[in-house]
Amino acid sequence: MPSAYDSAGVNIEAGYEVVKRIGSHVARTARPGVMGGIGGFGGLFDLASLGYKEPVLISGTDGVGTKLLVAKAAGKHDTIGIDCVAMCVNDIVAQGAEPLFFLDYIACGKNDPALLEQVVAGVADGCVQAGAGLIGGETAEMPGMYDTDEYDLAGFTVGVVEKSRIIDGSSIGAGDVLIGLASTGVHSNGFSLVRKALFEDGGLTVESTPSELGGKSVGDVLLTPTAIYVSALKPLIAEGLIHGVSHITGGGFIENIPRMMPEGLTASVRLGSWDESAIFGLIERCGSIPRAEMYNVFNMGLGMVLSVASSQADRALKLLSDAGQKAWAVGTVVDSDAAKDTAKGVRLA
Repeated sequence: MPSAYDSAGVNIEAGYEVVKRIGSHVARTARPGVMGGIGGFGGLFDLASLGYKEPVLISGTDGVGTKLLVAKAAGKHDTIGIDCVAMCVNDIVAQGAEPLFFLDYIACGKNDPALLEQVVAGVADGCVQAGAGLIGGETAEMPGMYDTDEYDLAGFTVGVVEKSRIIDGSSIGAGDVLIGLASTGVHSNGFSLVRKALFEDGGLTVESTPSELGGKSVGDVLLTPTAIYVSALKPLIAEGLIHGVSHITGGGFIENIPRMMPEGLTASVRLGSWDESAIFGLIERCGSIPRAEMYNVFNMGLGMVLSVASSQADRALKLLSDAGQKAWAVGTVVDSDAAKDTAKGVRLA
């Protein structure tokens, strides 16, 4: 017999099924410090067990924006959770933090246990890559707020760093080498423009296979998960090689690179010094987007830019290569020159 809540559009039993389905995925993310399991009113983590002397907690929260609409169009939901984790943990590792734990929030119009299991499986995959425990979350069924086939996904992470090891850009100096870390494509920013350029202006669909993508479909390329840089940066952080980190998210090069630069210094980036993903040329062509604007919106093939001392650049590049991370020396830090700088803190040449 249906309950009053069922008649209002909320299926409690489906919610219980989701919890059962995701248990094995959550278990994969166990790490030192995690206490208990999911199901309590709060997630527990024992910070004292990790042995930090002066621990500073660094937190981050984010979502995946309208990339969810591409996942919906492609009927592919098992990687979008990786994106959600990546957007959060990449922000905190940019300040030197080791991700400790992660929580997710899913809001939907109708609780579809099979679909939500795919989403959470992706979240767990991202947590495994980042070394973070998935210690809790929330699934909110909200009929009337969302259509029955719609959902939104957001996440929250907490990491820790020794106070003396915080990366805040204060040690960046003129002569530092800029190292760019390869992205895996568009990542999870700028998808409102991506969808307009490719689908509205370009007439493409997620099934389209334009020549620029080498036989891959637009959907598969766009849904390539955001790179998680935690394991690649760990050895550099351990050796104290990094002076500053810029996570290239919304706002592209123009907004994000200056965020790590001290006053009076500029990041001089050599255009063409790295391999640009083909998807960006396709977006630019289909949307007739000015090249300068592309750098003001997208990562253009670099998901992170690091600043390191010139004497340590070769060491940093070797450690990144040993970790399986493709990277290039893409520029240098120079004294600011208002006449030449593309924007305060960054120069593209």
